[in-house]
Amino acid sequence: TKFNLIGLLLVSSVLFSFTYYQAKPWAVPEKNAKMKNPVAGDAEMLKIGKELWSKHCSVCHGKTGVGDGSKAAQLETVMDDISGAAVQSQTDGELYYKMAEGRDEMPSFKKKIPDSEELWAVVSYIRTLKK
Repeated sequence: TKFNLIGLLLVSSVLFSFTYYQAKPWAVPEKNAKMKNPVAGDAEMLKIGKELWSKHCSVCHGKTGVGDGSKAAQLETVMDDISGAAVQSQTDGELYYKMAEGRDEMPSFKKKIPDSEELWAVVSYIRTLKK
């Protein structure tokens, strides 16, 4: 019937979106992945990183990085748990690159956080979210 077809199309599109956004790897150039965090361990920069996370990141990723921010439900992208092993095992350079460049629904933060040390400070703060 007409309703079965509409239901099938709806379910198919949701499953496709979920599969597309879940399975799409995010490659980081090797030179970027090997970059070292110049502000790692700096208490003042960690404080700045937390402030920037609260202002720019928590709206989607949530206060603790589990993907439960106020805008998360509106996104098609299924976010990784920032505090989990899949993200925490990435290098600082990989995290920096992904924040700087952005992709799909993840915006580039080059203009919102133009100071590279401050972007590195967010990477440092992300490390505190580890489970």
